[in-house]
Amino acid sequence: MAFEFGVAQDCDVARASMIASAFRKQGKPVVLVVVGAGVHAGHCALIRAARRIPGSVVIVAAHDSVAQHDVAAERVDAVARYSDHSLWPHGLRGGVMVNDNGMEDPELLRVDASRILALVGAIGPSDLVLGEKDYELLVNVQQAVTDLHIPVTIHSVPTVRMPDGVAISLRNTMIPVEYREQALALAAAVTAGAHAAEAGQEAVCAVVREVLQASGVVPDFVKVTALNLGPAPQVGDARLFAGITLGGVRLTDNVGLPLGIGFKNIENPSA
Repeated sequence: MAFEFGVAQDCDVARASMIASAFRKQGKPVVLVVVGAGVHAGHCALIRAARRIPGSVVIVAAHDSVAQHDVAAERVDAVARYSDHSLWPHGLRGGVMVNDNGMEDPELLRVDASRILALVGAIGPSDLVLGEKDYELLVNVQQAVTDLHIPVTIHSVPTVRMPDGVAISLRNTMIPVEYREQALALAAAVTAGAHAAEAGQEAVCAVVREVLQASGVVPDFVKVTALNLGPAPQVGDARLFAGITLGGVRLTDNVGLPLGIGFKNIENPSA
């Protein structure tokens, strides 16, 4: 089958590997975007970021259940079909070690990180695009790539949000209608918390809890970490995480913040 750019050529992972190898030999960047069992605006933002890399060949790794037209509109070059069984015919044996920070389910995080790295290994892209919505996943994949000397460059894309501030994700679509208004409180809480960054970590967490409690929501966790998910610095770039459960659905959100500096002093930390 002749290769055509921009037509979302449907193929299996082996065929995608051949395409990636051919173009990498020509010096072209081959950019991989991994989507799950559904495609939403957040995934489209990842694909568009991949297409902005000059001269890139964009391959989307899509679960078998994803319809081709869901990604074809973004004019990607190839759609590599996968399932967990095709990646791990004998099951996932071991998998990637991940940081257990008490935020995301560590087993789910381990499987997701292992799936992305398996696709990177099988397809062989030069670049990988991930979203900051799943910030823990992003950091764990980056650490694995670094520690295992995997030759791929990771690019991150900011969280895509709806007009009401709610982060776009497949999980958020599962929220029962009666909890929708309360769900808005999570994005509002992390935004308010970030704007308390100048006062330090404790003040940030206190603001998040206050906003959530004012909406009648009890947080599952509120945490500030370093960018690498380690202990938060006294002063410097950090990441704020919060999670709630509504109608049996666990929602998480995160934002970056200049801890101990504050946004108003971001251009002059000594002020």
